[in-house]
Amino acid sequence: MGLKPKFIYFDLDDTLLNHKQAERNALLDIHHHFDLFSNSSADRLVDIYQKVNSNQWSLYSQAKVSRKELQRNRFERTLQELGLDDSCYAEIGAQYMKFYRNHWQWIDGAEGVFQQLRDNYEVGILTNGFAETQKLKFERFDLYNQAKHLVISEEVGVMKPHPKVFEHATDITDYQPGEILYIGDSYHSDVIGGRDFGWNVAWFTANGDEDQKKKANFRFKHFDDLLKYIEV
Repeated sequence: MGLKPKFIYFDLDDTLLNHKQAERNALLDIHHHFDLFSNSSADRLVDIYQKVNSNQWSLYSQAKVSRKELQRNRFERTLQELGLDDSCYAEIGAQYMKFYRNHWQWIDGAEGVFQQLRDNYEVGILTNGFAETQKLKFERFDLYNQAKHLVISEEVGVMKPHPKVFEHATDITDYQPGEILYIGDSYHSDVIGGRDFGWNVAWFTANGDEDQKKKANFRFKHFDDLLKYIEV
């Protein structure tokens, strides 16, 4: 028998929506759009940006940099690493966000499974990320009409895996932690955060060592496999 939770929360980026691919495509657009990058390879731009951005988000989650500093640093430092003029970081950052929005799409198989679970359960979204960007995604994919609760950690004041985020998301459902299932891709933010607060967790990944796998209730690689573990 599969799990039969009272409420199902989904992570958004790289769980329901393919953030990594949208990010890569937007960076390729940036590389093509600005002559500044003519002597740097697109792959090198992507690699350096992803490392810098990941580090900045980690610092942001620890309140070691502000949101404004993160938005500046991720492009300014990428340009510095590439040995390029960093004075146009703001223009590049603004253009990146425009390109990024052009590439949003569902993860393969996610839309159908989300809708099937929505038809059988109360569902919600629990996501990190900047509020205005995540709200645009909610609008684009009609999630305001499909999900009962939409929680953005920035509006709570801390990022996953902080327990305050999970406490807030639990309280608004009127269910107990053990009655909630969370479906997400990040071991640190989703699996650890959810399990430490008492939620059940489905980890969307092809990776992870044995100890990590044991932390989640179950792990799935493809959305079609998710329905093997949940009663519908």
